[in-house]
Amino acid sequence: MNIEKGSSNKIYTTAVILSSIFGPIGIHHLYLGRWKMFLLDFGLFVGTLIFYFNNYLLYAGLIFMVDIIHTIIVTYLLMVGKYRDGKGKIIPFPGQTIN
Repeated sequence: MNIEKGSSNKIYTTAVILSSIFGPIGIHHLYLGRWKMFLLDFGLFVGTLIFYFNNYLLYAGLIFMVDIIHTIIVTYLLMVGKYRDGKGKIIPFPGQTIN
């Protein structure tokens, strides 16, 4: 990923809300242009569903916990203005200055 200077043109509030509500599915990564992270998140979500519906509840729970922990970390980084979009630009919180 190339890291560019400046801030992202993505809307901070939209990114945080998508991450908070749809985090385990990875919709926020689509919005931010991070396709590989979306595939990871969506893969974890689909894996959870596959194990759950095949009655492997322990595996489903473990995979879902990994997905939830990842979502918490990403949401935190978004909220403190340290997460980057697909172009490597930081998504700043309102009033944040980017050096």
